[in-house]
Amino acid sequence: MLRPLGPHDFSAWREVRVRNEDWLVPWEPIRQPSMPDVSRDRSAFEARCSARDRERGSDHAYPFGLFIDQQLAGEVNINNVTRGALQSASVGYWIDRARAGQAYTSEAVVVLTRFAFEQLHLHRLEICIVPRNTNSRRVMEKLRFRNEGVAERFLEIAGTWEDHLRYAITIEEWSDRADELTTAWIAR
Repeated sequence: MLRPLGPHDFSAWREVRVRNEDWLVPWEPIRQPSMPDVSRDRSAFEARCSARDRERGSDHAYPFGLFIDQQLAGEVNINNVTRGALQSASVGYWIDRARAGQAYTSEAVVVLTRFAFEQLHLHRLEICIVPRNTNSRRVMEKLRFRNEGVAERFLEIAGTWEDHLRYAITIEEWSDRADELTTAWIAR
């Protein structure tokens, strides 16, 4: 199940994020030292939830907690929504290491993709992944999203400007593949 996270999710969030720090932090931007740790500080997590609600309300982002058997297992998010002539957004995701390799992320990305195209009426989604992140790349390979090549020094990750592989899907590709992806990943 995908749903927005709320302040009541803090304990589950803290447990999953703290337990998975070594698994997740190498793929994330460095947290500013002056900022409270959202994984350990309830008020910082509540502020994050409020900010995410504002982003959703202003059509800038659509973040979702990924729940498996009613337990928080990760996140999948539509970020950086751009309207106008572009009608595009980026997708990000992470999953609890204990749940990795079981296709939950692939399923969540397909649900998110359907939402992006069929409800938000976006034209294009992009997923950018550090090349050595083989687990995230495997999600894109399983879904057969189009690899558009390498964006050099694209994002600062863990203090280093990292190249990223850029994957994408457009609404035209979704229209051609919606039945296939839905049958394979959602309706099973």
